Amino acid sequence: MYTTLLVQTENGICTVTINRPEKLNALNKAVFDDLDTIVDDIQHNPDIKSVIITGAGTKAFVAGADITEFNGFTKEQAKALAKRGQDIFFKIETSSKPIVAAVNGFALGGGCELAMACHFRVASDNAKFGQPEVNLGLIPGYGGTQRLVQLVGKGKALELLISAQMIDAHEAKQYGLVNYVTTPESLLQRTKEILTIINSKAPLAVAACIKAANAVFDETKDGYHAEIEEFGNAFATEDMKEGTAAFLEKRKADFKGK
Repeated sequence: MYTTLLVQTENGICTVTINRPEKLNALNKAVFDDLDTIVDDIQHNPDIKSVIITGAGTKAFVAGADITEFNGFTKEQAKALAKRGQDIFFKIETSSKPIVAAVNGFALGGGCELAMACHFRVASDNAKFGQPEVNLGLIPGYGGTQRLVQLVGKGKALELLISAQMIDAHEAKQYGLVNYVTTPESLLQRTKEILTIINSKAPLAVAACIKAANAVFDETKDGYHAEIEEFGNAFATEDMKEGTAAFLEKRKADFKGK
């Protein structure tokens, strides 16, 4: 079904591996097409509660965009490519199911942008993050200038954007770009442990948290109003009734996502 992705689902966690290790998993048209499709498929698959995105091999999560596809692009074609990338990454960011980046190795350029579009990031201690586009006379085009500022603040983001310097996993954690740093060998297991905890919570409430948190950065929305709406909506769910009953009865809740 997917030409550039390896997909495996176990215990409600779907692991999506970008599988172009010979190209350091660089993003090309085929990868974008597959990512676009799988995010839709995930939303409609009741067996999937959460998602991990990672890269094949030990060297790279995604080392960037496939620059060979840029040859001969006009200004308008470049804009269309950026819009395509932004649309797909926005779809990841607004997914109602948690999507976490397990960053193994290089996350540069479009790879860093993909990781930042995920809801949060777990990194191996050999991971490297950076936006090196100015080395090519370019700037990030898939949302990197916006999400990097949101995650690490304007001053540090601008330094990274205009210097093209890479930072390692521990520095990325210090700036809030990643949540956890672990060994390459335990990266996927650690990420699955976190998602196993999340998967035990009420799915509709998890989705509402994502929606309300995203509203912070949406200029068309009032985040506080979005929170009020989602808070009220939660009271109309069976999960809320089950969750409160389980709390009062001192038992584990059995959420159905209804």
